[in-house]
Amino acid sequence: MGSGVAAVPVMAAVGSSPVVRAGGRVGGGASAMACGAQQPRACGVATSVRSLQSKSSGISLMFSRKSDSLLMPAKAGPRSSAKSPVQVFARVVEEVSSIVEERAGEDRPFVFKDYMTGKAVDVNSALDSAVPLQYPEKITESMRYSLLAGGKRVRPALCIAACELVGGKQEAVMPTACAMEMIHTMSLIHDDLPCMDNDDLRRGVPTNHKKFGEDTAVLAGDALLSFAFEHIARDTRGVPAERIVRVIANLGKAVGAEGLVGGQVVDIMSEGDPTVGLDTLEYIHLHKTAGLLESAVVCGAIIGGASDEEIVRLSNYARYVGLLFQVIDDILDVTQSSEELGKTAGKDLLVDKATYPKLLGLEKSREFAAELTHKAKGELSIFDQKKCAPLLGLADYIASRQN
Repeated sequence: MGSGVAAVPVMAAVGSSPVVRAGGRVGGGASAMACGAQQPRACGVATSVRSLQSKSSGISLMFSRKSDSLLMPAKAGPRSSAKSPVQVFARVVEEVSSIVEERAGEDRPFVFKDYMTGKAVDVNSALDSAVPLQYPEKITESMRYSLLAGGKRVRPALCIAACELVGGKQEAVMPTACAMEMIHTMSLIHDDLPCMDNDDLRRGVPTNHKKFGEDTAVLAGDALLSFAFEHIARDTRGVPAERIVRVIANLGKAVGAEGLVGGQVVDIMSEGDPTVGLDTLEYIHLHKTAGLLESAVVCGAIIGGASDEEIVRLSNYARYVGLLFQVIDDILDVTQSSEELGKTAGKDLLVDKATYPKLLGLEKSREFAAELTHKAKGELSIFDQKKCAPLLGLADYIASRQN
């Protein structure tokens, strides 16, 4: 499929969102929203690579003047549903404590490293509980080996941050966040197989097939993929069913032939093809890498009850961040050692894969990464900047990561 593969737009969860074009074009499907005063600003966003080549509100609490009766039992009749003074007092204390805690959090400066560390701890605990070691132990041990082998937990963090940004709660989105990491881990297990990238090292330890054999590694990836959807459907609490259905549909598309799998196929077909250009490279990475990152953000926003415009903006943000992630990955592959990366360095060069440094050069690739970072942050301008600090921080983190 060489250079003849056009950069096909990836449809957003709502309407069509612009596609980051390696040639400076913004793509959209037939249903793409026309630019207009009432449409999201994202319609006018384009990234040019060609140019490179040349609760704060107050509360009111009412207490009874008869304070001496607060600890007296309620005199309710048999059919009375009135709460006792003790229950009322306990509820007031709970609400005040919640608001005090929230306002104390607002006064603390945001520290991205602390945020990521805290989210990683929460996600790791949830993953450990979700995938226990059970019979048949060989398959669950293989699943847990790769799933709990560390990692930055970027996708779950993006999912949680997007949900909380639009007013959702971490406990509601955690099954979806964990599902993102399960599917990401599946893709790593399968990507490392001899029939794919044939890697021996991942996250600083032997790859799954080196530890358990190719047969078990394939099955462990399959099991993680299927369980991800089961986990969302079965374990999500306090979220309307229609939102859960939208999440499952979005994630399914992001993983399938129109997403991760499609990108991987074109990637394999492009190995050793000297005619592969920026359009094909962009197609590969928008589908293989950016697709799951975008789904993590969009699904988190859906769980949190985001509006259509918020979903469009967050989708665009994630697409820029996803492409940024791959540009940085390509740069690190030729500038860092295997020990620093925790995986085999220089693999893309060995199999003659097209990469951004190969097509643009290192300096132009770094400039492209800086532009993508700027564009990603711009998509968050409609949100409260304090509340979107985690997403802003994630963009900077991805741009500056060293492994």
